Amino acid sequence: MTLSTPLQLLVLGYHLLSRLAYVLYVGYALRSQERSGSFTRRWGPERGFRRFRRIAALVMNNDGVSFAILCIVTWDTLSLPPLRSALIAAGALLMVVGGLTKFWAAVTLGDRAYYWHNFFTTERAPLNTRGPYRFLKNPMYTVGYLPLYGLALFTMSLPGLLAAVFDQAAILAFHRWVEKPHFDRWAGGAPRAPVGTPSDQRGDTRADKARARQH
Repeated sequence: MTLSTPLQLLVLGYHLLSRLAYVLYVGYALRSQERSGSFTRRWGPERGFRRFRRIAALVMNNDGVSFAILCIVTWDTLSLPPLRSALIAAGALLMVVGGLTKFWAAVTLGDRAYYWHNFFTTERAPLNTRGPYRFLKNPMYTVGYLPLYGLALFTMSLPGLLAAVFDQAAILAFHRWVEKPHFDRWAGGAPRAPVGTPSDQRGDTRADKARARQH
């Protein structure tokens, strides 16, 4: 099978747009919150965070489902007959190892930190060194992305494999340009608190670094 049907092209395009919607929306929303308190100024810290989390969860889930559909629709577009059995087995292994690692990391972080809660609060928390963070600095965006490659190999989907590379590159760029500068600023001293929080008026509190090794 080759990537030639309109449905396959449509699903591939939809997934790539879904990934861009994920990283661009979340990135823009977090940068806007950090710079001007776009959520906390209008709704307060908790309500603002809940509103952000609802939309972030929607775009993240849409991204994940669209990737799975892409791999299914483009099943057997990776034609390597001599290696087929080995690649399918490797794909299953990657899904298990990566999935368990990502689940472990998510449980370790907790629901609030998983959705970037420290952009919405000035409460200080210790650096997370539990769970997989004892061994990996960034398990979510490294080992945690193995299931994408695994599903693509398991379904022998060439577009899925290429999309997995694109997806990981996009999330690493998001980490580089959104998350890392945020954590570097928090670690460097006493930055301005998010606008709209009580400490915004005091100007003397420091944000937590709970996500410094997150994702």
